[in-house]
Amino acid sequence: MSNIDWSPFALTFKLALITTVILFVISIPLAYWLSYSKSKFKPVIETLVAMPIVLPPTVLGFYILVALNPSSMIGGFMENTFGLRLVFSFEGLVFASLIYSLPFMVQPIQSGLSNLSVSLAEASSSLGKSKFTTLVKVLLPNIKPSLLTGIVLAFAHTVGEFGVVLMIGGSIPDKTRVASIAIYDEVEALNYETANAYAGVLLVVTFVILFIVYLVSDRHRRKISQ
Repeated sequence: MSNIDWSPFALTFKLALITTVILFVISIPLAYWLSYSKSKFKPVIETLVAMPIVLPPTVLGFYILVALNPSSMIGGFMENTFGLRLVFSFEGLVFASLIYSLPFMVQPIQSGLSNLSVSLAEASSSLGKSKFTTLVKVLLPNIKPSLLTGIVLAFAHTVGEFGVVLMIGGSIPDKTRVASIAIYDEVEALNYETANAYAGVLLVVTFVILFIVYLVSDRHRRKISQ
């Protein structure tokens, strides 16, 4: 373990943290809209949000790569306007991770909001509270387990990314070489001992993260049933 280069883990957790924070801010209004909207476009948006779950990561990574390429409209605009090249950069990994992990944040929050009693929102509205106040002070406090599940799953899913980050970022040390890529590199180099050490760390981290989710959810269910 002493010979492990810990920089891929630092980069991995930095990526996961940034992605999770941004997704949390984005997903709450999106999940709220999906929970209560009667728009005819709702199924289309739900499908787009859920697509990263079923799409092979390499397929998603390929189209993101095409979209962010400096010769594309988006990639060219970002580079010419902000001097930011998203391909093979940490910023590009963040962009790709936001798309790839979006459903893992949105769906638990949407499920939590959808399962709440309609009377909660109606009571708040009858007291003259705005939709924003109702969401922040009434609805969200009642779906804390769903919020925690979304946060943890999005974080864990970002930690475990491989195909998307390989397509967008490659393997640039201290820039895009996250832990999953480091494992792949070590296996390719036949350094199985180092690869096993990297994989072991991720295995433990993933177990702890998921254990926390199930523990909190179980305690919440017991509290409700009492």
